[in-house]
Amino acid sequence: MLPEKIKGNAARWRIPRREFLEDAGKAAGLAAMGNIAMLAAGCGGGISTTPSPPAGDGYAGTDDQLLEEIEKSGFLFFWEQGDPATGQVKDRALAAGNDTRTVSSIAATGFGLTALCIGDQRGYQPHAAIVTRVQATLNFIANMLQPMGQNGFCYHFVDMSTGARAFTSEVSSIDTAILLCGALTCRAYFADATIQNLATQIYSGVNFNWMLNGGQTLSMGWTPENGFLTGRWDHYSELMMLYLLAIGAPNASFAIPASSWSAWTRPVIQYQALSYVSGSDPLFVHQYSHAWFDFRNKKDSFTNYFQNSITATQAHRSFCISLANQFSDYSADTWGITSSDSKNGYVAWGGPSSQGGPIGPVDGSVVPCATAGALPFDFPDAVHVLRWIRGHYAAAWQRYGFVDAFNPLTNWYDTDVIGIDVGISMLMAENERTQFVWNMFMKNAEVRAAMQLVGFQPG
Repeated sequence: MLPEKIKGNAARWRIPRREFLEDAGKAAGLAAMGNIAMLAAGCGGGISTTPSPPAGDGYAGTDDQLLEEIEKSGFLFFWEQGDPATGQVKDRALAAGNDTRTVSSIAATGFGLTALCIGDQRGYQPHAAIVTRVQATLNFIANMLQPMGQNGFCYHFVDMSTGARAFTSEVSSIDTAILLCGALTCRAYFADATIQNLATQIYSGVNFNWMLNGGQTLSMGWTPENGFLTGRWDHYSELMMLYLLAIGAPNASFAIPASSWSAWTRPVIQYQALSYVSGSDPLFVHQYSHAWFDFRNKKDSFTNYFQNSITATQAHRSFCISLANQFSDYSADTWGITSSDSKNGYVAWGGPSSQGGPIGPVDGSVVPCATAGALPFDFPDAVHVLRWIRGHYAAAWQRYGFVDAFNPLTNWYDTDVIGIDVGISMLMAENERTQFVWNMFMKNAEVRAAMQLVGFQPG
């Protein structure tokens, strides 16, 4: 039986994230051709009847104090909602704590492994306790999740205690990549032979070449019922980490050719005066690979991806503000929409799409991880939003930090947090403060070699 909170979204959990987004992208193209005002009327938007908030951002602390709160509460999620025996982290949990669900996601666990590194260097838990948790997590991945998966790739959703496949989830290529990013961050950070050896064993066991399935681009995944998924990682998105890990794989027979880096397309969006590489995808695609890979001051033969994410963030901010006539809460103070919960379930939304309009049924909801994940790309604007939310919307902050999403126009506040959204917020806050995750992850020789193989140069 599915946990009660998941039942309503069961269909979403059975669809790989990218296929879910591609379906939403098709809808975005249709929505962009319609009247946005009609969209607002149909989604509960409109002018807020609540009093205007007081002047100022409402948060009394410094920027660094707020980022510390985000990180410390985020770490608490990964610590409390990870199984102490297996280290597997819940896909989602109640924002107030005391959650009883048992489904974990390998992506949340990957973010969680990195969070353990951050928590150790910040002293959030005793060093010995954190080392024990990392060892348990990596041991479970190597000896349970990988053997229960396929060719070193793991199932997207699993029971956090047994590792058994949850729902009919797929063996996921992108989520395995996020898991590997966490493992490799631990390998670089902890001077512990058990951690280092297990991380290397896990990475060495992933047969990326198998996931090509005879093509030039990587498949999104595989299921025992139907084999390889029809979707491929074939256009710019969060895929960069997957390709670089695959090209730099320590087992040469499992690696994919460097030419695969050029096999995926890089469509260009024009929005107002801005031009940048992107598909019709939510903002998180411009953040996830950057949480670990340091693309600053680097470019390949196509673009500078860090600058590209800066431009994408600026376009998203302008897009949100452009909707103010339909949704009065969107402004320079409150912007940021990316795949998240909504009053009507999980939604892939945001914008601008390739047509310049909304992605998904935008309804005035605000998604704090959209701006938290953008901290290194547009710090003044992003931190202002986070300060504003913290200062003016008390119900948007719970035990584990910001709730996943909320809508000031309808007074709806999510009761959940989602592991990957807590994770991107925590990692990008730390990267903005100290560059710690970048500095640790880039110590991995395979990562540096892969970037060299695909032609990254200073610039």
